Amino acid sequence: MNPVSKRDYYEVLGVGREAGEQEIKGAYRRLALQHHPDRNPEDPTAEERFKEASEAYTVLSDPQKRAAYDRYGHAGLQGVAASGYSPDVFTDFGDILGDFFGFGDLFGGGRRRSRAQRGEDIRYDLELGFEEAVFGMSAEIQMPRMEVCDRCNGGGSEPGSSPTACPTCHGRGEILYQQSFLSIRRACSTCGGSGKVIRHPCGQCRGNGYRQVQRKLKVNIPAGVDDGTRLRLSSEGQPGVNGGPPGDLYVFLKVKQHAFFERHEHDLHCTIPIGIAQAALGAEIEVPTLEQPHKLKIPEGTQSGAQFRLRNKGVPVLNGSGRGDLYIHVDVKVPMRLTREQRKLLEQLRDTLPVDNAPAEKGLFEKVKDYFG
Repeated sequence: MNPVSKRDYYEVLGVGREAGEQEIKGAYRRLALQHHPDRNPEDPTAEERFKEASEAYTVLSDPQKRAAYDRYGHAGLQGVAASGYSPDVFTDFGDILGDFFGFGDLFGGGRRRSRAQRGEDIRYDLELGFEEAVFGMSAEIQMPRMEVCDRCNGGGSEPGSSPTACPTCHGRGEILYQQSFLSIRRACSTCGGSGKVIRHPCGQCRGNGYRQVQRKLKVNIPAGVDDGTRLRLSSEGQPGVNGGPPGDLYVFLKVKQHAFFERHEHDLHCTIPIGIAQAALGAEIEVPTLEQPHKLKIPEGTQSGAQFRLRNKGVPVLNGSGRGDLYIHVDVKVPMRLTREQRKLLEQLRDTLPVDNAPAEKGLFEKVKDYFG
């Protein structure tokens, strides 16, 4: 394609002449993903459009080439090194096309393997009792973790020896492949991208540079945690690679249910049975809490299902102040079996109670009478 027949590079990318670096990169990325030959195997013109967009990006992303192009057009690039389309431009396109190809060792990505990498995070599941979650505690856990081998200091070689340059990639850590018109760099499969080969592996870690150890850690559980709460212990995960920082340890809490109390966020609920005499005449009963028992006054005429609230007897607010409340639900129990004397007393009581004292029954009979006319 000679300079006369070439399209304007700004027109190719669909940007204005005042476009900045990010706008140019974004425009090229869209075109590259749209016209890449692997996405258009049935379109013979896709490769030409892809190459045209790549050529335009090669020029407009380089300040020196762009200045020459802005001043003289395509003619200004004649004699400029690497003018026009160059496969080498793809060594800098990992961030542009990496998500399309789906692997990080494409377009120079193999060299990223030698960079510092953060260690992996670790998960640990810890089961707590109900009261332990409410009031907090300190727990000691034991977990396996990788640590730098103290024999080879993470190098992987026996003391007195050192790794040698990889014979396949000659120490570069990557191999250059020619695919169609593309030059693709991939991590060397022999050395895994490190550029080095361990001839005499460490006898303790077998050349890995790391060994697994059982580590004990103290975990402080704050008051008010709940089932599913996640605690993060910074830098207690797997060690980093090539000097990178370690990952984190995440402790996931599983809280056992209580036999009597039911938790609703910061509030507690429980059901207390009382007798019909206590409900009718009123009483003072002792109810349990998560701490000391509490005396609760039941007023006369209390109905089954009545609710009483004890303030600040619930769960502490996690990482905050104050506590929830404890709700007491009353369940009036009717005796299923009566002695002869108890039955006689209840019958006497029934005869003394007015009919209006049972509005629910009266209302029901009234409704039946009205229905049948």
